[in-house]
Amino acid sequence: MRDYFIRRFLLILPTLIGATMVVFGITRITPGGPLEKAMQQALMNEKGSSKNAGASLSEEQREELAAYYGFDKPFFPAYCTWLGVWPREESKQFVRFEDGKNEMPVTLKALLPKAQWKPNNAYKLTQATVSRDGKLSVGDASALDGWKTRAEPDKKRVLVFRPKFNGLLQGNFGTSTSYNLLVLDMILSKMPVSLFYGLLTFMLSYIICIPLGILKAIKHRTVIDNVSSLLIFIGYAIPGFLLGSLLVVYLAARMGWFPTEGFTSENFASLSFIGKVWDIAHHAVLPLACYMVGSFAFMTMLMKNNLMDNLASDYVRTAIAKGSSYRHAVLGHALRNSLIPIATTLGSITLVFVSGSILIERIFQIDGFGMLMMQSITDRDYPLVMGILTIDVVLIMLGNILSDYFVALTDPRVRFN
Repeated sequence: MRDYFIRRFLLILPTLIGATMVVFGITRITPGGPLEKAMQQALMNEKGSSKNAGASLSEEQREELAAYYGFDKPFFPAYCTWLGVWPREESKQFVRFEDGKNEMPVTLKALLPKAQWKPNNAYKLTQATVSRDGKLSVGDASALDGWKTRAEPDKKRVLVFRPKFNGLLQGNFGTSTSYNLLVLDMILSKMPVSLFYGLLTFMLSYIICIPLGILKAIKHRTVIDNVSSLLIFIGYAIPGFLLGSLLVVYLAARMGWFPTEGFTSENFASLSFIGKVWDIAHHAVLPLACYMVGSFAFMTMLMKNNLMDNLASDYVRTAIAKGSSYRHAVLGHALRNSLIPIATTLGSITLVFVSGSILIERIFQIDGFGMLMMQSITDRDYPLVMGILTIDVVLIMLGNILSDYFVALTDPRVRFN
């Protein structure tokens, strides 16, 4: 079994590369990305119109924009740069030579470590000169460490940059093209909200559905079973976003029992500890109902049907025939085998970090992971899309491995080779 799990963990990296490569390729060919948006913005700033975006920009300006957004390289080198196995050309700038001049001044601008940032400056600036053949000159030669140049005589310019391995493998998910913030910081800022709703939904679903499924199996075809089945399937038939709309209109807006939007109130910071707990719980009731309504029927009926199958098995009848009580036969024999299919869903706990429904969060105005995913797609924020995809893929694969482990832990007959 150890070898099986080692192989599963080793497959994470090639699976991640395959998934991210496909999406990265889609972002390269999809129109309306950050480069087109920047061209439209530049034209609107000049003429107040977004028609014929980029027409007023020179070829060099378009190349600089493409270099800034990482569209200046072919697909495979660009993907390897994002992955971190190809050096990224950081602090890139184009130095254009005037006719009759063999040297031009250039300001080398390198980002300092965060500990050295000052309130008005986060860069180390070095004044230097560069020749047409790409040779950098400066008084202190040590200031040129890490700087490279690439001469482009046909375009009468020299490209100055700092090559650095700074991609996914180095922990850099890139910078959002829409918000100019680090992608990883944006994702981490949304995780507390997703973790709160995801973990509560996960725990409440199991705490309520498993006992309810056991009760329905024991009380099969009784009033309790029929009434609970009716209520469960009515809830299952109602989409979460539709239920959210109804709850907001009737229970929040009209009756005023619950807040209409937000994760917390505006005066949350001034509340006491007990007040903060109550405020979060008060805001969470309606969204949690919408999150749980979909999984409630599936988990309950899965538990009920598996327990009924095991109760009809020979080993349960044999236990009762040998003198075991019905309660002991259910809880001591049939229940454990009935929990094996439930164990296959436990791996989804890894997704609580990025759980979130776009529509539910939109209805309740919750600034969570679902809204972040929607914004990244609608804004064509490709670094943010790639960062979210990467974390999703890793968590899904870890969840599948965790599900296999829980199945093996629950069922001693299972042996992975």
